[in-house]
Amino acid sequence: MIDNSFLPVSFKDMTDRGWDSVDFVYVSGDAYVDHPSFGPSIITRVLENAGYKVGFIAQPDWHKNSDFTVFGRPRLGFFVSSGNIDSMVAHYTVAKRKRSSDAYSPGGKAGLRPDRAVTVYSQKIREIYGDIPIVIGGLEASLRRFAHYDYWDDKIRPSVLFDSGADLISFGMGEKQTVEIANRLNNGEKISDLTDIKGTCYSVPVEKTPFGGVECPSFENVSSSKKEYAISCRLQQDEQDHIRGKMLKQRHGKMMLVQNPPMEPLTTEELDRIYDLPYTRTYHPMYEDAGGVPGLIEVEFSITHNRGCFGACNFCSIAFHQGRYVTSRSRESIVKEAKLLTTLPGFKGYIHDVGGPTANFRRPSCDTQEKVGLCKGKKCLAPTPCKKLVSTHEEYLDILRELRSIPKVKKVFIRSGIRYDYLLSDKNDAFFKELVEHHVSGQLKVAPEHCSAAVLDKMGKPHIEAYKEFSKKYFKYTKSIGKEQYLVPYLMSSHPGATLKDAVGLAEFIKSEHLHPEQVQDFYPTPGTISTAMYYTELDPYTLEPVYVAKNPHDKAMQRAIMQYFNPKNYDLVIEALKRTGRTDLIGHGEKCLIAPKGADIAKFRNDGKNIKKSHGGNMKKGVQKNGRQKGLQKRKK
Repeated sequence: MIDNSFLPVSFKDMTDRGWDSVDFVYVSGDAYVDHPSFGPSIITRVLENAGYKVGFIAQPDWHKNSDFTVFGRPRLGFFVSSGNIDSMVAHYTVAKRKRSSDAYSPGGKAGLRPDRAVTVYSQKIREIYGDIPIVIGGLEASLRRFAHYDYWDDKIRPSVLFDSGADLISFGMGEKQTVEIANRLNNGEKISDLTDIKGTCYSVPVEKTPFGGVECPSFENVSSSKKEYAISCRLQQDEQDHIRGKMLKQRHGKMMLVQNPPMEPLTTEELDRIYDLPYTRTYHPMYEDAGGVPGLIEVEFSITHNRGCFGACNFCSIAFHQGRYVTSRSRESIVKEAKLLTTLPGFKGYIHDVGGPTANFRRPSCDTQEKVGLCKGKKCLAPTPCKKLVSTHEEYLDILRELRSIPKVKKVFIRSGIRYDYLLSDKNDAFFKELVEHHVSGQLKVAPEHCSAAVLDKMGKPHIEAYKEFSKKYFKYTKSIGKEQYLVPYLMSSHPGATLKDAVGLAEFIKSEHLHPEQVQDFYPTPGTISTAMYYTELDPYTLEPVYVAKNPHDKAMQRAIMQYFNPKNYDLVIEALKRTGRTDLIGHGEKCLIAPKGADIAKFRNDGKNIKKSHGGNMKKGVQKNGRQKGLQKRKK
């Protein structure tokens, strides 16, 4: 019987269980939080459930050997992850400045994991234990599985498999391939012979390259040719489908990286079993003196009900990590977890989220993909919804209604984001109305991102008319129930394709809609996305046509500043941007003007922000754009 407690983190923990050794050691760049929103927790509980003895090493000191030898040599091998997010994203802002805190470390303390954690940990394990099997996974390994553009080095880096010296990459969510790897090692197979497992990457000498599949341009070619890199990224995205995806190959010198087709997503029954494992749902007690782990706060009383995202925005990593095919848990499983939440210490009656990559997806986008997979190079929702799209919220709404009826549950919120274009495609407004009435905690976060059609096309997002229609309906329903609720739109500057002229147009939109974004997210080129390929190559991977990219820090600063034209600190940059784009008509005191003339009485300008906040008629108090774009991110997340 599985012990409903934390996995061993020390030699004493191991011996207290009566074990002489462990089968596997899991090494994570995050603090140890045993909650199903944390990828390392899921993978280790899955291994435990499969009958293996697992030791957990969280945030080891990579400068010495002792933290890696806590359990001695494991019988079968190591699994290594950076944690919930890429370690470089965890450490650096888009301006490449070091972050002052780390939500996935005790007390939010920064610096407890190395840069490129997967590589550093794996190299240290190899140094200590020699040829022991090492499997790397999680978001960092998954998104860096091919030769990739690295924003922080500003160059192409090889597959993390070669950098790290690991034996296998487990890409995607990982549960099925993890158990298969473990079972086959346990049965005496060599790690070098595990070359046929879906959802994994391995390497062989070029002369032993398997036949078939699709070969991407080599590491050497993508390093020297931006066009070849764009083509490589397109091929990798196109084959990320568990039904029609082919084996992919990419040469790195004398070695060939081989990616097997993606593993099949978990079925509803399999997902239910995963989320029913005996998680303690909190951080390890060893972090109590540090004040716990901040990353747990947002998800402690949240429920993940789905996986995958057919929205597939170009700047988001989910499509390349989890995939576009949507699967979901059963109503019974979700209700059971909600009832469990009501029994936990600290529960105050509020379920903070019933969501996932996109909260209002419960099924695949159409029925055709069940046989032939998702379409190559096409979006289910952008620029307009596909004619084959099946948009329904009936099951999701029924689940939310049942959760609301559970004793001790006061409110059930949806905070992980919805696709409003998908919502608008549903002819039945019942979910929309109940969303507004029951599931918004004062403000609803949505992601129009921009207003320029050309920019939105590069983002893979719907055009702004969809947001306007949604906003109009949202405030209509809000008014009808007598509530004061707001929309919080995510807005992004400097995405590939966004010119300074586009930024000025966005500022006009912000003013016309009476928005007041308190923060603006500058596009962050994280590994494994189409948008990052555009940023590096200045080409659209699907058309190979040139794409404008703002890379100069001053140009990027102007795009950010004009989106917050009402902030006096941005005055000079806004003036410069308007002059550069020939939009001096927006300098003045007229109703459509963004800013007062320099040298004039700018009291009106200084009060613009306050006046906007007081406006009414379907407007909002504030707009918030959080740092980071690795949504798959990352809050789910593995």
